[in-house]
Amino acid sequence: MSSSDIFLGETIGTAVLILLGGGVCAAVTLKSSKARNAGWLAITFGWGFAVMTAVYMTASLSGAHLNPAVTVGIAIKDGDWGNVPVYVAGQMLGAMIGAALVWVTYYGQFQAHLRDPETVGEKPIEGPGPVLGIFSTGPEIRNTWQNLATEIIGTVVLVLAVLTQGLNDSGKGLGVIGALITAFVVVSIGLSLGGPTGYAINPARDLGPRIVHALLPLPNKGGSDWSYAWIPVAGPLIGGAIAAGIYNIAFA
Repeated sequence: MSSSDIFLGETIGTAVLILLGGGVCAAVTLKSSKARNAGWLAITFGWGFAVMTAVYMTASLSGAHLNPAVTVGIAIKDGDWGNVPVYVAGQMLGAMIGAALVWVTYYGQFQAHLRDPETVGEKPIEGPGPVLGIFSTGPEIRNTWQNLATEIIGTVVLVLAVLTQGLNDSGKGLGVIGALITAFVVVSIGLSLGGPTGYAINPARDLGPRIVHALLPLPNKGGSDWSYAWIPVAGPLIGGAIAAGIYNIAFA
């Protein structure tokens, strides 16, 4: 596959991933949404189906990594780092496009939610804003080592599942059955390990939308929680590398 195919595939695929994944978070969170308060099951299955849809759309173009941690894991497994920057650039751009599309889709709901005194209160918002969770993750309990460990552990499960169960015949991306397996693994991670931090398990999924949250003209949006932002980037990258190391020791 060419560099242009990789970039295009990762951009489209990650945009669809974030549009559908962030979309379910918006649906569950925002006032005047028909799905408001649908709960954690809706979010976890929404993200799982988002992964499945995005992978099936773009696997033929780029292998559908859609996640820098997966890209790093495959690069360590193969020892081939040549296209890693192209993959990551497409993933970051796609994640930002997807987050912007969530805002467009739920524009009226964002306005209603963020202008309601019951939601935002009467004083200026300090700290993470009331809709930041639609764009990026955050911990329920702020404990740096635990939050980092949670992201590492969840990503090890994801990337090891991709490497052992999900790759196509070329070994460069997800296959047809691998896409379905990976989607259910993402649901499982969300249900079992997502409670502490919201399971970013994907640096682009968290950082790209967080940047969009910071840039969008959302009223009363509060902060983008940059002090936490390094954890859902570093944790998944470390987890992807550990998973590749386990694969090369135990399965290769």
